[in-house]
Amino acid sequence: VSGIFGQQAPDYRSILSISDEAARAQALNEHLSTRSYVQGYSLSQADVDAFRQLSTPPADPQLFHVARWFRHIEALLGSPCGKGQPYRLQASKGRRVQPQWSPPAGTQPCRLHLYNSLTRNKEVFIPQDGKKVTWYCCGPTVYDASHMGHARSYISFDILRRVLKDYFKFDVFYCMNITDIDDKIIKRARQNYLFEQYLEKRPEAAQLLEDVQAALKPFSVKLNETTDPDKKQMLERIQHEVQLATEPLEKAVQSRLTGEEVNSCVEVLLEEAKDLLSDWLDSTLGSDVTDNSIFSKLPKFWEGEFHRDMEALNVLPPDVLTRVSEYVPEIVNFVQKIVDNGYGYVSNGSVYFDTAKFASSEKHSYGKLVPEAVGDQKALQEGEGDLSISADRLSEKRSPNDFALWKASKPGEPSWPCPWGKGRPGWHIECSAMAGTLLGASMDIHGGGFDLRFPHHDNELAQSEAYFENDCWVRYFLHTGHLTIAGCKMSKSLKNFITIKDALKKHSARQLRLAFLMHSWKDTLDYSSNTMESALQYEKFLNEFFLNVKDILRAPVDITGQFEKWGEEEAELNKNFYDKKTAIHEALCDNVDTRTVMEEMRALVSQCNLYMAARKAVRKRPNRALLENIALYLTHMLKIFGAIEEESSLGFPVGGSGSSLNLESTVMPYLQVLSEFREGVRKIAREQKVPEVLQLSDALRDDILPELGVRFEDHEGLPTVVKLVDRNTLLKEREEKRQVEEEKRKKKEEAARRKQEQEAAKLAKMKIPPSEMFLSETNKYSKFDENGLPTHDAEGKELSKGQAKKVKKLFEAQEKLYKEYLQMPQNGSFQ
Repeated sequence: VSGIFGQQAPDYRSILSISDEAARAQALNEHLSTRSYVQGYSLSQADVDAFRQLSTPPADPQLFHVARWFRHIEALLGSPCGKGQPYRLQASKGRRVQPQWSPPAGTQPCRLHLYNSLTRNKEVFIPQDGKKVTWYCCGPTVYDASHMGHARSYISFDILRRVLKDYFKFDVFYCMNITDIDDKIIKRARQNYLFEQYLEKRPEAAQLLEDVQAALKPFSVKLNETTDPDKKQMLERIQHEVQLATEPLEKAVQSRLTGEEVNSCVEVLLEEAKDLLSDWLDSTLGSDVTDNSIFSKLPKFWEGEFHRDMEALNVLPPDVLTRVSEYVPEIVNFVQKIVDNGYGYVSNGSVYFDTAKFASSEKHSYGKLVPEAVGDQKALQEGEGDLSISADRLSEKRSPNDFALWKASKPGEPSWPCPWGKGRPGWHIECSAMAGTLLGASMDIHGGGFDLRFPHHDNELAQSEAYFENDCWVRYFLHTGHLTIAGCKMSKSLKNFITIKDALKKHSARQLRLAFLMHSWKDTLDYSSNTMESALQYEKFLNEFFLNVKDILRAPVDITGQFEKWGEEEAELNKNFYDKKTAIHEALCDNVDTRTVMEEMRALVSQCNLYMAARKAVRKRPNRALLENIALYLTHMLKIFGAIEEESSLGFPVGGSGSSLNLESTVMPYLQVLSEFREGVRKIAREQKVPEVLQLSDALRDDILPELGVRFEDHEGLPTVVKLVDRNTLLKEREEKRQVEEEKRKKKEEAARRKQEQEAAKLAKMKIPPSEMFLSETNKYSKFDENGLPTHDAEGKELSKGQAKKVKKLFEAQEKLYKEYLQMPQNGSFQ
């Protein structure tokens, strides 16, 4: 602040003594008009007082000196202070200072919530260690082909993992196990081995029939004892198919048919009775299987198939994969510590978890996930495994609710040495030991299928918290929903399942993933033709948008032409774009709600399509930069979801993933040249009226190029749009188009035929003279007058006035038609 008065400043301070504000302002203005201010003189508190005692600048325009300096000092120091308040003078040399800045209020940021099975609510997701997330996922028990139930879990968790890692930018450490020691694996491995041995003996037809009958006896007992309706139906189906396959072989043996005919019947019966015979062989000879390699060969094969299926589904591999067979020493140590902590006990070479002791502890709770299921003996026995629920095994427990940590091996089972004798791990302990070894006393996320909640995950929680002596082994438990097949329960044990390989023969990995994205990850998903048709239509909808944007971006422009002025349409679309991005972010924060995300993306694309259609209607190119931004954003989101491979920069990749070259960038320049050449030829053909050339041009578009995965779209008055599309999709579209055209042709022919019949019927009617029209209706009339009009009905009664009036009206109408007919040859109406 510069001084505004020179050495005369003391003279002006006497003005402060004037009590009247108007008079003080007048005196101050006169003083300013007769004194020149000197630069470089620092403004003192007294200098300011005269101005600060004025409440407002004077309204009188003649007092402009006072008004000017009042505003100047107010700008520097703010509004006049109250009496007794100090003025904050700034160190300045006559320059204005910046006014005080206030930050915007802003909005509260949206936080990620996840549905936590431990609370059955959506909870704010807070990792224990900054942005690092430790995650353990229950992997498959590998004894058979991976099915769509596996796909439901692992695709869903893959989507969640990608969203946390690539969208929310968490540092995810993802672990998954492979269960390669289990009752199911042991039993299936023995059955496969014994059945192969049986086949090698090449049993005679009579021996096979005898063995099948022997196997049917215990099978029938099992069938009669089964109460589960689904399982009973499966067993009845097996029994029926075996009986159907048995009859032809019995007849062939009785009829003493040739060896080839008998052998054919033997092969059919062996195929149909495989499960029946395998189960029977295992019950009689299973205890004699002692080679441990038999039990490792089966899971090793199916693990490889599982990894190949996951790769085909574009599921990211885990950061670390654990196998039970590789962690047996860690499992033994884990069990021992649980026993040492007082929550486990040894019984007849097995070790069991004491659920009552654990539940009675003040710092522990049993059944955190499904407390209402505690004591469900059916579920508990399923968790123990088919080989571990015999009466002697169950009698070893202190309580029916206790479960096995370690199982003493029986003859025909693999075994490992331990302090309690040779045995093998229980099912539940496997995950606890492996996850605990890698992730420690507490992990952020544990994931698995909905059906694993009890007893598997509840028992995992109990034994792990017994080991670590804590109450927080898992912070967030995520469970994916069930998968049904066309509304029916899917179960491998019930043989009602579709393998991943079979599913991929019908639909691509992207289409399956889109179907899952269109449903909530935690709810039941019905795998049906309707579900997949919705996914196919969604993929086609997005792909058409991407192809249209690519076509717009291929249009040549100079470097400045790529930036175009925005009008109201562009501003509105851009606003919608940012609104949709906000909605998508909020949906992802809401338990990764991909279903809502997909709908918001669909709505955004629909708005873009309307914008492009409006521009096309007025023969104007859409704003390429805006559409490119939107298309890139959608591509980015689909990449995050795993629905687009990394190779594609915009839209779905062409030529499949892993291609050694970018097919689109390679072939598109040539297709563009072909399109322009074709357009030029078509123009000349139309001008010169050469229809044969136009037909050849259409054949190129409709018949030749679709076979190569190329679509040409002709638009009146606009350049041809060139698109690279999946060949099978184009061929399907072409076939559907032909079917529609064929249907139209048939309808047109049918309409023409009906019209011809109607005209023929009308002509036939017109040919009848009115005097003859009623004569043939003897079932209605018996007498007629000289003009042919009926006078009496069929029973000889004279027609009433109303009836006579009616027939006369019909007579007059026919008379009119007949006159028209007589005139036809003259005007040429009919040939």
